Amino acid sequence: MTMRETFVSAMDDALEVDPRLVVVLAEISAAQIATARTRHPNRVINVGIREQLLVSVAGGLALTGLRPVVHTFASFLVERPFEQVKLDLGHQGVGAVLVSSGASYDMAYAGRTHQSPADVALIDNLPGWTVHVPGHPDEARRLILESLPGDGKVYVRLSEQSNAEPHLGVGFQVQRLGRRGVVLAVGPTLDGVLNATEGADVTVLYASTIRPFDGAGLRAAIHATGVADVVLVEPYNRGTSAHAVAEALAETPHRLLSLGVRRDVEVRTYGDMADHDLAHGLDETSLAASINAFLP
Repeated sequence: MTMRETFVSAMDDALEVDPRLVVVLAEISAAQIATARTRHPNRVINVGIREQLLVSVAGGLALTGLRPVVHTFASFLVERPFEQVKLDLGHQGVGAVLVSSGASYDMAYAGRTHQSPADVALIDNLPGWTVHVPGHPDEARRLILESLPGDGKVYVRLSEQSNAEPHLGVGFQVQRLGRRGVVLAVGPTLDGVLNATEGADVTVLYASTIRPFDGAGLRAAIHATGVADVVLVEPYNRGTSAHAVAEALAETPHRLLSLGVRRDVEVRTYGDMADHDLAHGLDETSLAASINAFLP
């Protein structure tokens, strides 16, 4: 089951038990969630291809006390209606759970309109958001269900890319201990990082939740490693969490290498995810070369 299928399954179950929940769609996944819409016609709303309206409707529903869960591709959920996310949710002081699909370039064959490497960086400009980047469908289900209670602002970034195994802990989870430095892998980058650092004497941390940033976990890993050299590997814009690393290590002299989707050029390749991983230096061979060149 993919992360997107897991989302549909989770909402199908959650709508049965929580009368506050309302799923708001903009055509994407409407067919998959049609059964739930039949059972709950007033709590599964498809606004059509109107992404700004999608978020504005969610803001209005939240003002009435309902808990909106808003879903479409990342480029149409965060980038296109960013003003509505900023104003109709944030400025009005209401929350929602935004669940995206497509990630940075899952649908590379669809071209630039369906790519969203800037989504987490955009959300990061707004205060009070929790950001989950699951690396496995089992993690996605847990994080989605845990986001439904309350009234907080939550962004869950789903992808077709997945690690082989789920890691269901909280905070920055230690996957491997070493002495040359710390590599923090976010979401579906973990397996590539583990393979790229196989045999290397490095500590590998894993994050499925990147906001709030687990500064204490990073400091603990550096203390155990004894070296304040950090490699940050994120499946979206390179350096998105660089400021969070700097803040966490404000009192610790450190070096940082940020790896992720390139910011210096617009990669116009179609192809598939593997082609884009290679173009952005996120394939295992490129990761190994970058990490080994940076860490002493």
